[in-house]
Amino acid sequence: MSFAALVLAGTRPGGDPLAEAEGVAAKALVTVDGEAMLSRVIGAVRGAGAGRIVVACDEGPVAELARAQDCEVVQPARGPAGSVQRGLDVTGAPLLVTTADHALLQPGWVRAAIEGTPDDADVGVMLARREAIKAELPGSRRTYLRFADGHWSGCNLFFLRTPDAAKAIAAWQGIEADRKRPWRIVAKLGLGTLLDYALGRLTLAEGIARLGKRIGVRAALVEAPSGLAAVDADKPSDLADIRAILARQQG
Repeated sequence: MSFAALVLAGTRPGGDPLAEAEGVAAKALVTVDGEAMLSRVIGAVRGAGAGRIVVACDEGPVAELARAQDCEVVQPARGPAGSVQRGLDVTGAPLLVTTADHALLQPGWVRAAIEGTPDDADVGVMLARREAIKAELPGSRRTYLRFADGHWSGCNLFFLRTPDAAKAIAAWQGIEADRKRPWRIVAKLGLGTLLDYALGRLTLAEGIARLGKRIGVRAALVEAPSGLAAVDADKPSDLADIRAILARQQG
């Protein structure tokens, strides 16, 4: 399948502490193994077969780097969901969405997000099981969504397979705001679903499917092929983990 990719590389209002700690203008420019994180992400999505890559970022060094690597640039919106909508407006579907701080991103994970999204789905959302993350990074401390089939963490990989995926963007913004309060996410689905969640009977796949139905899209869970797909650079400890992982992989 031919697809486009959107890389979210906006800067938080007031700057980013990780960028300041590393002495660069934006987090996307933080170097890992001698290469800016944005460059690594661009390389991964291009290696997966993306025919068009758009980077949502402010004008300046990040935009210059994106254009130097043959990417288009769109101005970010106030929040991630708005930036995704702008990217979708530019490219149309199908669109793979990820973030510039996904420094460990692999082409295989991108392809898994695409190929793992069913043909009858509008949206695919990749998450990793806690067991998979702990196996790869035992000391990792993350926020998990607890469901009947285990504890899950997001991977910042979304596949907007059809134009109807646009209906989900506003809802995703609400989910992101409540990502540390999963009960509030489930509560939006109605009393029956909330009861199933409270009694430990709701799986993550069922929750995503029900949420999709509630907002008028067909949404599907895509299980990450590696626990490392859930590791991004949100804080200095994450960056240290990423650098250690790469050093270990290089032997």
